[in-house]
Amino acid sequence: MAQPADLERPATRIGVFLLDDHEVVRRGLRDLLDAEPDLCVVGEAANAREAIARAPAVRPRVAVLDVRLGSSAEGGDHEGIEVCRELRARLPDLACLMLTSFDDDEALFDAIMAGAAGYVLKQINGSDLVSAVRTVAGGRSMLDPGATARVMARLRGPQPSGPVELERLSPREREILELIGEGLTNRQIAERLFLAEKTVKNRISTILSKLGVGRRIQAAVIAERIRDRRAAE
Repeated sequence: MAQPADLERPATRIGVFLLDDHEVVRRGLRDLLDAEPDLCVVGEAANAREAIARAPAVRPRVAVLDVRLGSSAEGGDHEGIEVCRELRARLPDLACLMLTSFDDDEALFDAIMAGAAGYVLKQINGSDLVSAVRTVAGGRSMLDPGATARVMARLRGPQPSGPVELERLSPREREILELIGEGLTNRQIAERLFLAEKTVKNRISTILSKLGVGRRIQAAVIAERIRDRRAAE
């Protein structure tokens, strides 16, 4: 497999980075995109660690990221969305196009909140995928309007505000909750608070438990609503 350093991007072509844990899928995507005169695959990865290490070095315009990496038992469920969040923190101009085999509202919700520019199913045909890459590279959204409407309805709908649960959080946990609400990754939170990344991960697990929620995004919504209430006071 070609390493990022072996792949060159002409200035006139859109650089694309690929993340998928199946080599055959990556090869197919690479052949499809490289065949286009305005697109060029500049790097690829088989897992989250490789993607986070390689993508910033080649500075792609678009990252096509598999939502699910590995099995759920191995911690791969929706891991591609965490890669999206991390890469966009490092490369703010990067457009992430999420690719998945599943029509999953939960994953779509998380992808939108992570800053993904597009979300398509792997059943998409080649020409439509090429068009999707061009769309997000041009700064436009490639999210299905109906699915996006469902996500926005969830954001507007009832969410746990957790006033009682918030009282159970320590000052440090409240600080971490606020940073989660700002969209910071575990690594960014660790750097901001001078903590080990593993410590932040453990603290977030405790926060979720105390708030009575199961997902990081739910905690982020709570943090956002707390900020809104403070601003209105």
